Amino acid sequence: MFRVLSALVLSILLVSVNGCSQQQQLQNAVTPTYRYVEGYTAYMRGNKAVAPTHAPRNIKRLIAAANKIVGRPYRRGGGHGRHHDSAYDCSGSVGFVLREIGAMGKQNFRSSGEFLRWGKPGFGRWLTLYAKRGHVFLMVAGLRFDTSGRGPGVGPRWYTSSRGCSGFYVRHIPGL
Repeated sequence: MFRVLSALVLSILLVSVNGCSQQQQLQNAVTPTYRYVEGYTAYMRGNKAVAPTHAPRNIKRLIAAANKIVGRPYRRGGGHGRHHDSAYDCSGSVGFVLREIGAMGKQNFRSSGEFLRWGKPGFGRWLTLYAKRGHVFLMVAGLRFDTSGRGPGVGPRWYTSSRGCSGFYVRHIPGL
């Protein structure tokens, strides 16, 4: 009985440790630096992103969806009450583009912290989600889709610059 109980406790501890280590929380890190690779990296045309030629169909659809809301103002809670809204916050804009490609089903996360368990742990090839309590953003084909920036009311935008991401958890969709 003692051996069975000990084995059970050890199994639970191993599962707990593995679950935590898979989260990949970043410390003192920045997002990758934009580096254009012909056919594999999105590029900017004005304030809109252009999908790379070799990107999977879902990445092209995600970029097109994001371009629809680029330039909308930031509003706390924006994008939560309605899928198509006049303004978006970070989780509202990320949720919008992920729902557009069917990556969230009908889920409508109301905060960035809810993305901590979305997808799978680790970096994606085409799409990586960075989440922590208080903020969430995406890296898509080399570009950052984010609501943080300079100036009041900055909403969803594409960026070629990196940003600090200490404390963020890294998530992805398998295959992307």
